[in-house]
Amino acid sequence: MSVEEEGTEKQRLTRELDQAHVFHSWSAQGALNPMVIAGGLGATVWDFEGREYLDFSSQLVNTNIGHQHPAVVAAIKEQADVLTTVAPAHANLTRGKAAQKILEKAGSSFSKVFFTNGGADANENAIRMARLHTGRDKVLSTYRSYHGNTGAAVVATGDWRRVPNEYSRGHVHFFGPFSYRSEFWAESPEQESERALHHLRRVIQAEGPASIAAILLETVPGTAGVIVPPPGYLAGVRALADEYGIVLIFDEVMAGFGRTGGWFAFQSLAEDGVVVQPDLITFAKGVNSGYVPAGGVIISPSIAEQFDDAVFPGGLTYSGHPLAMAAIVGTIDAMEAEGIVANAERIGREKLAPGLAALAGKYELIGEVRGLGVFWALDLVTDRETREPVPASVVGALKSALLERGLLPFFADNRLHVVPPCVVTDDEVDRALAIYDEAFASLAS
Repeated sequence: MSVEEEGTEKQRLTRELDQAHVFHSWSAQGALNPMVIAGGLGATVWDFEGREYLDFSSQLVNTNIGHQHPAVVAAIKEQADVLTTVAPAHANLTRGKAAQKILEKAGSSFSKVFFTNGGADANENAIRMARLHTGRDKVLSTYRSYHGNTGAAVVATGDWRRVPNEYSRGHVHFFGPFSYRSEFWAESPEQESERALHHLRRVIQAEGPASIAAILLETVPGTAGVIVPPPGYLAGVRALADEYGIVLIFDEVMAGFGRTGGWFAFQSLAEDGVVVQPDLITFAKGVNSGYVPAGGVIISPSIAEQFDDAVFPGGLTYSGHPLAMAAIVGTIDAMEAEGIVANAERIGREKLAPGLAALAGKYELIGEVRGLGVFWALDLVTDRETREPVPASVVGALKSALLERGLLPFFADNRLHVVPPCVVTDDEVDRALAIYDEAFASLAS
């Protein structure tokens, strides 16, 4: 069998096994025809038949360090030779190093890390901590949000995925700021911030401040549209939380570890040098690019110390799994040594911001470009005046046009998200921008 024939056979077998035996998330199973990914390196993936794609989805916006980074792979292999698994009750050197490195990046306002298996259970446990800390029950979160697909996390989520899964108690939703599609008739970002904060204050008052344990916010809502908060909003939420004794949780599962051009998005969004500090931070995805599943909660001393004597009633068998911890250590070390976070910031500022703005200048289909770092979204509209979202048929045609030209995209509703790995190069961005241009032109014609 030739190399080409072997590749074709592996491609066929992969599809056959997947369609016969794999149950996919968020999907009607009978309509699926999933793309085959056989391998990857950096910002590129390929199938068994040799077709290559620029991965400007970062899979699920998580491969921040790119595919198969040698330092991270080596760290996992080294740990596998020493100890492949250990119960969370035991002390483990690699776990301790991972926690130490995460806390160094989060800053001195935090003292402990509780490790989970991913972002959803990170949010579950942050909610649990907030409820135990305050003795209250309700959790406030925005309608434009996604926090995961476990019991409380999916009900904290604001989008459609919440509705078939509303089994968890004590969740209340409110509208966060979104200047492009304002719920508040705002005419400027400053006005959007002011009115959104007034709305949140009234929700808190109407729900009863003494019943509210936490406000849970994606620092930059990701799947909901890469919605960068307007000036003063995060500071205003922090002030409301302090006024009413509410725990403030920043969900940095998608936005953290380089995605916004900083180690954390809340640091990237500092205003006049002032960083708004939450009480808890949830993370996953980019902390080790999902090489081995991991997530966690970064905890401030005031909450962590509450459990010095009281038992924390939560845990997971694989909390702080040593292979995942090795991947975290390897990732953070490589990001530091190679200037990967700085690269993400520069790529956003020098390449993506002007490049995507130029596309918007050419194509009426693009209503707005927004983002920072390697975290961008194009809001696609049928009319720039009404801002009516494009139908699914247009999104499908654009996706096909991009794949045909060798780019793996990320779409959510009417939005094209431009989310390459933090290691993406100038040349790769230039190639991607050219592909976007060609794909939009094909739709326009």
